[in-house]
Amino acid sequence: MTLDNEQQLVKAVVKGDQHALGRLLELMQPRLFNVCLRMLGNRDDAAEVTQEAMLKIIEHVHDFRHQANIATWMIRIAMNLSISQLRKRKVRLATSLEYSQSAHPTGHDDQSATLRQQIEDRREQDPSESVQQKEMLAHLQTALTSLDEEFRSVLVLRDIEEMDYQQIATVLDVPMGTVKSRLFRARLALRHEMLKLCPPPKPAASAREVTHG
Repeated sequence: MTLDNEQQLVKAVVKGDQHALGRLLELMQPRLFNVCLRMLGNRDDAAEVTQEAMLKIIEHVHDFRHQANIATWMIRIAMNLSISQLRKRKVRLATSLEYSQSAHPTGHDDQSATLRQQIEDRREQDPSESVQQKEMLAHLQTALTSLDEEFRSVLVLRDIEEMDYQQIATVLDVPMGTVKSRLFRARLALRHEMLKLCPPPKPAASAREVTHG
C-alpha cells in the first residue's frame, strides 16, 4: 500500500467509513499477529490477543489523532496487550509454582514440558525450510521468550518489525535514548541466551594432543 493510499484509507477510517476500517484491519492483521506471536511465543495466545487488539482498535479508532502513523498506533495497542498478557502469565505461573511446591515439596514442576510445548507451537510448518533452519528459528524464539518483556519488545519492534527508533519510542512510550540503550542491552542478552542454547563447537584436538593425550 502506497503512502497516498494509506493516507486516503486513514482519512476514510477517521470519518467513520466502516468498509475502510475493515480493509485497514485486514491489511494490518498479519503484522499485528506477528508482533503478538513473537512477544507471547504461542500461536493460540497470539491469535486471542490479536483479536482483542482489533476490537480495541475498532472501539478507539476515533481517538486516533495523527500523532503517529496509524500502523504505529495499532501496533502500540497490540504490544500493550501482549505485555499485559505476559505479566498476567507471570502471576499465574508464580501462583502455580507456589501451590505446586507446597503441595509436592519434593517434586519437580512441569516447566520443561511447558517449554517443549511452546517450542512445538512456534515451529513454522514451511516445507522449504531445512531442519537446521527450523531448529535455529525454534532456538531463537526460545531465547527471545526467555528475555524480560522490555528487552523482548524492543527486539521485536526493531529487528523483526524493522521500525525506526522514533516509532519504537512511540509504541513503548519511552524516550528515543532509552530505546537505543535498551536495544543494545537486549541484543547482548539475546546473544547470551542463544549461546546457552547453541554453544559453539569445541575445537578439534590436534594429532599431537591425541597421540600424547
